[in-house]
Amino acid sequence: MQTDFVKLFELIVSASLINNFVFTRFLGLCIFFGVSKKMETAVGMSITFTSVMMISAGISWFIYNYVMIPLDITFLKIIIFIGVVATFVQASDTIMRKVSPDLYYKLGIYLALISTNCIILAVPLINAGEKYTFLESIAFGFGSGIGFALALIIMASIRERLELADVPEPFRGLPIAFVVTGLIALAFTGFSGLITI
Repeated sequence: MQTDFVKLFELIVSASLINNFVFTRFLGLCIFFGVSKKMETAVGMSITFTSVMMISAGISWFIYNYVMIPLDITFLKIIIFIGVVATFVQASDTIMRKVSPDLYYKLGIYLALISTNCIILAVPLINAGEKYTFLESIAFGFGSGIGFALALIIMASIRERLELADVPEPFRGLPIAFVVTGLIALAFTGFSGLITI
């Protein structure tokens, strides 16, 4: 039992820090750069992204193991996983529109882009490829969501401060954001070798 807990903990730490999708695999950068301008939108997207990632990872695991493998239709996993993710993005879209209309309009198009985001799709594909158990799939989804949230919040806090900084004209806006992302990615390489999975 203790070894199972340690394995899940290592999976969460590995997905969030060591193999962070944004800073080590450079996936999901369209939403990352689009939403990380303000802390409010970064936090809102982090919560939505992590929730959708965990729920879709769990449901995709069930569909993959109890429908696709028995029917021998694993070649359709990308299409089916996109369908699962799109369903939950639509649900979160409707919930956010009712609960927090201001945040809904601030996130704009990026909320709809979650359904085809490469990180959201990568999680169930990696779960299927690594043959993770249900709990490991949820842990990997949670760790990936925490890693993306960490990336968004770090970047949003830096970009808000850069608004007040005297940045040279050619570097203002997206160029300085790319430079900062590269420096943070360099810092995240310090986590490599922390846990070997």
